[in-house]
Amino acid sequence: MAKNTSLYFRIVEGRNLPAKDVSGTSDPYCIVKVDNEVVARTATVWKNLNPFWGEEYTLHLPMGFHSLSFLVMDEDTIGHDDVIGKITLNKEAIGCQPKGIDSWLNLTRVDPDEEVQGEIHLSLELMRDTKRSTLRCQVIEARDVAPRDISGTSDPFARVLFNNHSAETSIKKKTRFPHWGETLELELDAEELREEGAVTVEVWDWDMVGKNDFLGKVEIPSACLRKTPLLEGWFRLLPLGNNEVDTSGKLGALRLKVRLVEDRILPSMYYQPLIDLLVESVEDSSSLAMLEDVTTIESRQDVAMTLVKIYLGQGLVVPFLDYLNTREVNNTTDPNTLFRSNSLASKAMEQFMKAVGMLYLHDVLKPIINRIFDERKYIELDPCKIDLNRTRRISFKGAASEAEIRDSSVEMLQTYLTSIIESIVASVDQCPPVMRVAFKQLHKRVEEQFSAPENEDVKYLAISGFFFLRFFAPAILTPKLFHLRDQHADTRTSRTLLLLAKALQSVGNLGLQLGHGKEQWMAPLHPIILRSVASVKDFLDKLIDIDHDIVSSVPQRAVFMPSVTVKEGYLHKHKAEGPQLLSRFAFKKRYFWLTSETLSYAKTCDWQVRSSIPIQCVCAVERVDENAFQQQNVMQVITQDNDGQLHTMYIQCKNVNELNQWLSAIRKVSIYNEHMLPSFHPGVHRSGKWTCCLQVDRAVTGCSRTHSAVTLGDWSDPLDPDVETQMIYKQLLHGRDALREKYLEMPEADLSPSNKEERINSDIHPDGAECNVQLMKPGQSVAARLLAVIEDLEQAHAAFQQREKEDAACVILNP
Repeated sequence: MAKNTSLYFRIVEGRNLPAKDVSGTSDPYCIVKVDNEVVARTATVWKNLNPFWGEEYTLHLPMGFHSLSFLVMDEDTIGHDDVIGKITLNKEAIGCQPKGIDSWLNLTRVDPDEEVQGEIHLSLELMRDTKRSTLRCQVIEARDVAPRDISGTSDPFARVLFNNHSAETSIKKKTRFPHWGETLELELDAEELREEGAVTVEVWDWDMVGKNDFLGKVEIPSACLRKTPLLEGWFRLLPLGNNEVDTSGKLGALRLKVRLVEDRILPSMYYQPLIDLLVESVEDSSSLAMLEDVTTIESRQDVAMTLVKIYLGQGLVVPFLDYLNTREVNNTTDPNTLFRSNSLASKAMEQFMKAVGMLYLHDVLKPIINRIFDERKYIELDPCKIDLNRTRRISFKGAASEAEIRDSSVEMLQTYLTSIIESIVASVDQCPPVMRVAFKQLHKRVEEQFSAPENEDVKYLAISGFFFLRFFAPAILTPKLFHLRDQHADTRTSRTLLLLAKALQSVGNLGLQLGHGKEQWMAPLHPIILRSVASVKDFLDKLIDIDHDIVSSVPQRAVFMPSVTVKEGYLHKHKAEGPQLLSRFAFKKRYFWLTSETLSYAKTCDWQVRSSIPIQCVCAVERVDENAFQQQNVMQVITQDNDGQLHTMYIQCKNVNELNQWLSAIRKVSIYNEHMLPSFHPGVHRSGKWTCCLQVDRAVTGCSRTHSAVTLGDWSDPLDPDVETQMIYKQLLHGRDALREKYLEMPEADLSPSNKEERINSDIHPDGAECNVQLMKPGQSVAARLLAVIEDLEQAHAAFQQREKEDAACVILNP
């Protein structure tokens, strides 16, 4: 039974951070680590002790994790950044909160003895005789220990302790992946073994000057050795455990939202009956209606996204959306309230557009968004917010007046808005066919329900409400959340984007609400908004002018179309051929394209000649240690040719977020590849040895585990029917009692005397024959099938969990 772990976290804001700069402020940013591996970095908020970030991430961690850490740093232009404080949450603390953590947490000081990581491979054997016993400890190797030296490595040695006995290994210089292969023996008295205690294996970084640095420890109770004389395996290095919690809040606090979702995934055959029911419900809608009945407000978005993925995988996403939209339209009497609530239909349409239309959105908006960020104009229309000191001088007569600022702002906003609208209305052919067909069905349902002449615009508003208000406008407002930019906008650019998003919302509303709001200062944009209405309607007419059958001839998930570029951009590729170069000259700037079939690169984005790597040849995509090239944010793509030979390409990204995005993107398109490597070398083979583990043989097995399935969760997540159906099963399991009560149980109060008499009389056929007729609730038979499927899945989970417990009964697990 596979394990699926997803970690959701949002760094909302900080408060009362200490001042680290001479100006009396700080320039804070957050680094997020999972088991001491950096997975995200927020933007820097300049000169602010109460920063707001609002950045959220999803991580898929199939191998699980132990701890999640948030470090708050102060960015310095010169020298190293200062550490303000940290918050560490272990997996158990997050998992014990069913709804997750959403609170302010105080920052604590960073204790070097608590900053440990990695694992150690040990074999411990207790050999006894009549008089004395020997504890034999074979210290084999360690991996991924913390770097303690300025070079980014350590000089580790291990020490074994029991009571007053100790022994040490040799020192391995300049490595975080030491191989010892040494056997240490401790001579023990028989009485010592009877005492309660623990065998401790400590790892230290040797320093020529000053005291040695602690790298972690493993403690094994002596009772375990008495019970199991021979123990061997990898053990996680743990901190000293003497950390002090700073409850005073002197270092400030962070507001965090963290949620952990852990599932045991059954083999596919166990989920097939539930998938069959969901597929059938596209025709009769019964199962979907029951699922909607038990979906809570908190889980509605997750359920919507999961259903969209399931029906995309089944090729039935258009009928699925048509069912939800038809139900929503038929239950709406006032066209002004259509799709205004956060119903399952609204959420499903939102998630559907992100799933199939994100690359389309990038094509339409990215050039304009990049231009706005690059130009960084000061734009303001609200008279109450115009700051004469924040704009550059417009003329030589003196500082710009409020009127001049307003006029220049109107001109720039009109220019930007015109570019956005022109780009959208010219993008009919770029829009994914499945998205156009879904909108065509929506248009049809709305037109049927609201056919009166006064409701002529409702069929347009239904589509534009999703297309403009829930897709394009949010992307303009927060480009980072839609992966249009790597960082959030600064205050000036953010205000420009907000004004443009407001204007585009008015365009999406076909200008019907102009002049009715409180923001009358937006009036200078009303003419261009009204002029755009005709072109928007014409665009929507062309958008839905598509043959319904075209969907069956093309893949419905855009990310899997071979010709579509999943990710692209400039990176730096290591020049492997030729003489050894200095690190700063060994990486050459190249433009990379990633599709589901190839990873290709060229000198520029317009270069005609490209070099390509087939995705099917990729067998690992991993980080590279900083000390390998003395460069940060380097990754390696390991491929295997037809002869079985491994080849490695080293690529440098500009920051840790870009590194994680590329790692995740390449892992997703190669996740189903055969021959994925279980281990790799995080260093490079140079001067006749690996820089990571110091092994000489270039072909030696890797010294660190690969992370092929560790990815960032976003719109490009591969479809996984088992994981998605498991989520639906959990939702149904949670609402099982409500389903049983609503669809199966017939309260006695519902049976009036006339109904009871009717039931009795109905048992006698007019010709005198007896018949067995019972009152049934609508949907009762489907509900009975659905509840039976839930019960079968519940029993299957229980059986697999019992088997796991039996398998683990004789295995000692390291905490």
